Amino acid sequence: MKTFLLLSYLATWAFIPHLLLLKKRPAATLAWLWAILFIPWLGALVYCALGTDRLKRRRLKRRNIFSARSSRQRVPASTTDDATSALLQSLPRRDRQFLHLLSTINQLPVSSAGEIHILRNAEEFYPALETRIREAKHHIHLEFYIWQDDPTGEHMLQLLTEAARRGVVVRLLLDGVGSHGLSEDRLAAYRKTGGHFSWFQSLDPKRLRFFMNLRNHRKLQIIDGTIAFVGGMNIGDEHVGLDAALGHWRDVQVEVVGSIAAELQEVFADDWFFATDEKISDPAYYPATTAPTLHPVHIVLGGPDRRNEPISKSIVSLLNEATDRVWIATGYFVPDDVVLTALALAANRGVEVRLLVSEKNDRPWLVTVGRSYYGELLAAGVHIYEYSAGIHHAKLALADDRWAMVGSANLDYRSLRLNFELNLLFHSTERNREVAAILEHDFALCREIDPTIFSHRPFRLKFAEAALRPLSPLL
Repeated sequence: MKTFLLLSYLATWAFIPHLLLLKKRPAATLAWLWAILFIPWLGALVYCALGTDRLKRRRLKRRNIFSARSSRQRVPASTTDDATSALLQSLPRRDRQFLHLLSTINQLPVSSAGEIHILRNAEEFYPALETRIREAKHHIHLEFYIWQDDPTGEHMLQLLTEAARRGVVVRLLLDGVGSHGLSEDRLAAYRKTGGHFSWFQSLDPKRLRFFMNLRNHRKLQIIDGTIAFVGGMNIGDEHVGLDAALGHWRDVQVEVVGSIAAELQEVFADDWFFATDEKISDPAYYPATTAPTLHPVHIVLGGPDRRNEPISKSIVSLLNEATDRVWIATGYFVPDDVVLTALALAANRGVEVRLLVSEKNDRPWLVTVGRSYYGELLAAGVHIYEYSAGIHHAKLALADDRWAMVGSANLDYRSLRLNFELNLLFHSTERNREVAAILEHDFALCREIDPTIFSHRPFRLKFAEAALRPLSPLL
C-alpha cells in the first residue's frame, strides 16, 4: 500500500513539465510547484482543474478567419473612422502618443463617442438599460457574468421577452460559473418568443474545452448597434441593496453612444461566436453612427486568449502617463509585481496615488492577502482607503484631469490573467470630473490606512497575510 501511494504521488509530478511549458510568471509557477509537491494528490488535482490560464479561440475580428467588417468599409490601422482621426489630431501630441500606445497594446483601433453617461449605481443603470430595451428596434445584445434568479433578474428577463415578442432580435450571453444559480427553466418563456440564449462555457468536453478556471467577467450591453453599456454591474437584487446579508452595494456603469458601439459589437460577436459558433455578420448589426465625434474612447480588452496581458499593461501605462494624480477603485486587490511596482513608482515621482479597496466582499480571504501588499505601497507614498459603508464593486480609474476608465477588471490576478475582461478608457475632462466626484464621495466613506497603526497590527494578522501571499496567483 505504501509503495502504491508513493508511486501515485510521484505520478502527479507529471504535471510539472506542463506547468513549466506554460511559462507562467515565476511567482505563479512557484506557487503551483509548491502545491503539487507539498500537498500530495490534492495539489495536482487542483492544478489539473484550475492551473491552465491560456486558451486559443477562433475570432471573428479582422485578425483571423472572419471579419465582421468585411461587408463594410476598410478600417484605418489606428482609428475606426476619419472623424475619429480628425479628433485625435486636435489633441496634444502626448495624448495622441498615449492612445497610440494603448492601440498597440490592445491591438485595437482608437474609437470615439458622441455621448458618455456615467451611471453611478444600479438605481441609475437599471432604468437606463430598461429604457433602451423598450426603445430597441432591431436588436438587443446582453452579456453578463451574473444574472440572479430573483425579482430583479425576473423583471429584466420579462423586458427581454417582451422585446423578442415584438420582433426585436435578442441575444443573452451569461457566464456558466457566475450565473450558475439561474435555471434554464426560467428562460422557457423568453426562448418561446424567439429570444436567443447561450452559456459562455470554458468547460465543455463536447467541444474539447477543459478550462474550469477561465470565466467571462465582462458586462456589455448593446442596443441597435449604436448604444452600449460597459462597467462592473451584473443583474441581481444585491445591486439595489435588497440583499440584507450584503447590504449597500456600490458600482458604476457607463453608457456610450457613437462609433465605439460598433467596436463593442465586435467584442460581443467574438464572445457569442465562442459560445455558439454563430457569426453575427449582417451589416445591420454595425450601422453607421450619426452621433457627433466628441470624445476619444479606447477598448481595453483582456482574456486568457490574449497573451500580452493588455489589462495589466494598459493600467501600468495609465500610471506612467499621469503627472498629477491617479485614483483607482477596485473590488479586489491582489496585484501582480508589474502593477505593484508601477503604483509605487508613480507615488515615488510625486504623483498623488490613491487606492480604494472594498473592506467587505464575498471573498474575505482576498482582503487579507491584499493587505500583505499595503506596507510597501504605504512606504512609497500611496494613500490606501478601505471602503466600509458596504460592498464597493466598482472598477474605476482616473489620471490627471482628462483620462478616466470604467470596466469589469479588478486589480487582482484573476482579472489581470484569467478572466475575459472589458474596460473603456476615455479622454474627457467632463467625465474625468464626474469620476473624480464619485471617488471623492466614496473616499469620505472610507477608513484611510495609517502607516504607523498598520505597521503595529497584531502578529496573527501579519502571519495570515504572509501565509496567504505566496498563494495569491491561485486565489
